[in-house]
Amino acid sequence: MAVILLLATAGCAGQAFVPPQPESLILGKTTEADIRERFGDPYREGAINKHGEAIKSLSYAHAAGAASLVGGVTPARGQGFYFWNAVLVGHDFTSSFDEDKTDFDEQLATSIKKGQSTKADVVKLLGPPAGEGRDARAVSRAAGSSIVYTSIQRTLNRWSGDRLEQERSLRITFDEADIVRDVVMVHSGPVLLRR
Repeated sequence: MAVILLLATAGCAGQAFVPPQPESLILGKTTEADIRERFGDPYREGAINKHGEAIKSLSYAHAAGAASLVGGVTPARGQGFYFWNAVLVGHDFTSSFDEDKTDFDEQLATSIKKGQSTKADVVKLLGPPAGEGRDARAVSRAAGSSIVYTSIQRTLNRWSGDRLEQERSLRITFDEADIVRDVVMVHSGPVLLRR
């Protein structure tokens, strides 16, 4: 999974949306039609090839000039949905709005132990994840899963009007018994978004 948040460079972009409750998204059951009915047309559509399988993505995004997590940060919110054969196999959410920010303490991730920590341990340590996923071919059976934590910051250069965007994500993969199999931290940016 990867958060897809290519927001326009204007101060406001995309359409405001209410993020779904994670329990309302059921991997292997929720369909693309369900998501389109709830959220309308996406900000962006795409395709990802994962392990030889075509995964369709729908991305919803919104940015606005309002109060934010860090001074000078333009609040942004994004929701990605991933489908295999029109059925949900993953979703992720990121936000720097105060009311639903997804920032996380990456230093805590160092205490997650491969082969020892459980999914319950990770959630207790880091809180509820920003998304989850499952291998498309294994979505209908208990065959391991992954959860993701995300953070995004867009800062505005008040002199030039340009914006810098930085993103962090932490993906933890579990085996069939919900034991940690892999931990991957990714930093991207800062990316310059010209006015």
